[in-house]
This record gives sequence, C-alpha cells and structure tokens, in this order.
Amino acid sequence: MSRRSENNVRMMLRQLASLVILVLTAIPSMAQDDSEYRLEVGVGAGVMGYLGDFNGSLTKDLQPAVSLMGRYVFNPYMALRLNVAKGTMKGSSADVETYYPDYADQVYTFKNSLCDASVLYELNFWPYGTGRDYRGAKRLTPFVFAGLGMTYADVKQTDGAKKGKVAFNLPLGLGVKYKIGERVNLGLEWSIHFAQNDELDGVKDPYYIKSSGLFKNTDCYSLLQATLTYSFSPKCTTCNKEF
Repeated sequence: MSRRSENNVRMMLRQLASLVILVLTAIPSMAQDDSEYRLEVGVGAGVMGYLGDFNGSLTKDLQPAVSLMGRYVFNPYMALRLNVAKGTMKGSSADVETYYPDYADQVYTFKNSLCDASVLYELNFWPYGTGRDYRGAKRLTPFVFAGLGMTYADVKQTDGAKKGKVAFNLPLGLGVKYKIGERVNLGLEWSIHFAQNDELDGVKDPYYIKSSGLFKNTDCYSLLQATLTYSFSPKCTTCNKEF
C-alpha cells in the first residue's frame, strides 16, 4: 500500500472514530434531556366500599369518594405520598347471611361519612419516567404501596344519634401509573384499609363476643380511584442523574 493510501485509511479511521464518539456522547444527552421532578400534587376520584359485620363483598354498596394527594419522589422507583380522602361507608344487615340476634326482626342500615389521611410508601415495579429523564425509565409501570393512616367517621349509633369515631388504619394497595407528559401523571389504584376499630358501622361486636388482636374482627374499607397529578420542583440538572 502506498504512503498516500495509508494516510487516506488513517484519516478515514480517525473520522470514523470521531463519529462513533460523537454518537456515544449524544445518546445519553438525548435520553436525559427532560427534567426529573421531586414533587407532585393532584386529585383523585372513585368509589369507597365498606367491609365488616354487615357486608362481606368488595363490590356491594360502593359510594363516591374524592381525594387530594401530594407525593415526594425519592427516585424513579420509590416515593412517599400523603393521601387525604373523603367518602361514605354504607351497609345493611340484610346484605349478609350471618344471623345477628338483635337484627333478626328489624333490619339495621347505616350510611356514615368518613375521612382518611394516610402516609404511603410507594414502590414501582420499573423505573418511572419519560425515558428522557432517567435512562431506562418507562412511562407505564405497576406499583404497590403500604403505610399508616388515620380514620375519622361520623357514625350513626343504633339510637339514631351521630358520634365521631377515630381509629388508626393500615392501608395496603396496588395500582398502575402512566406518564401522559413530562409533568402530567395518570393513575388507577385500589387499596384496602384495615381500621383498628369495630364501630365504624355503628355496631360493636354484634355477637357480644370480645375479640383480641390489633385488627381482629375490626371494620375495613376499600378505595378504588383514578388519580391525576402534576409534577414540579425539578431536581438539580448537574447532579447525579441516578437519583
């Protein structure tokens, strides 16, 4: 090979190497030119259902519910959420086959308003994002959550009077979220809240048998809701992109 040919080959190799380096450096910047955000605020709407002595079905007597929420995002996998929901619990002794002596001749019904405030830890199955904010992130991901909550119910007593009841609850749930845009998130989730109280329906121990255990024979309620949140407070763009 002549010296001129060798020079041409070397020049072509240098140009090819420069092109490869340019492409490799451009890919990360293309994949990460959207901002990651630390905070989200939003709303939810759906249905709330009662589970207890007077209802054993997840789909019976569902009532409308609304919620407000705020979320702190640790990274594309984990977040901490504050969720405040308001709904109604409804039930009737006619809805169950269980025989209760006090309600054999007269049907007991109730419809009690309820407020729930919960702090929830969320774990995404896959890294969540646009794919241009965190390498490998996906717009759609399932997630699970658990936490600790406080329940307040305006309870109708058997004598017709109203009385406020407060209880701790343990919420567990799962859902799916989808990032519509860089800042807009759509979600669908279901949770069940195990309350540390058996009087949210207005009746305690209809068999008059004292139970032991933190959540044994206590009332529960479920919440199925669609959520819409808005992301803000971008993370430092010069900081480590993995967080």
